[in-house]
Amino acid sequence: MAGQFAFAMFAAGIIGTGLLAVPVLAGSAAYAVTEMTGIAGSLDAKPLSARLFYGTIAATTLAGASLNGIGIDPARALYWAAVVNGILAGPLMVVMMLIVRNPRAMGRLTFSRARSLFGWAATAVMLAASALFLGFMAAGLA
Repeated sequence: MAGQFAFAMFAAGIIGTGLLAVPVLAGSAAYAVTEMTGIAGSLDAKPLSARLFYGTIAATTLAGASLNGIGIDPARALYWAAVVNGILAGPLMVVMMLIVRNPRAMGRLTFSRARSLFGWAATAVMLAASALFLGFMAAGLA
């Protein structure tokens, strides 16, 4: 449909995805670092009162921007980051399903049997997709 502009449209989509992903990934890294260290920090805080938080955002953004300078193709890095996220999603979903069914963890908010059925079905689909991908990779087809 796009003809000779297909490559340009694909490139624009990948670049747009990257532009959307960078602030989200930098922000989530900043939240993870501040949670791990026990130091307060959030997007609501002023930069001078949340130096570690905003410093982490700056450092991760610069690290991502410098990938091209050290010979790593940013588009390829985005692709492999998505692959790793997809493969890790299945095991993470298993853990989450175990948590949402545990009354000690969730109290009165535990998942019902019907919701658990849907959750485990989605988890099985994700695990199967990951297994298929890894199988194709091993066979050299992906």
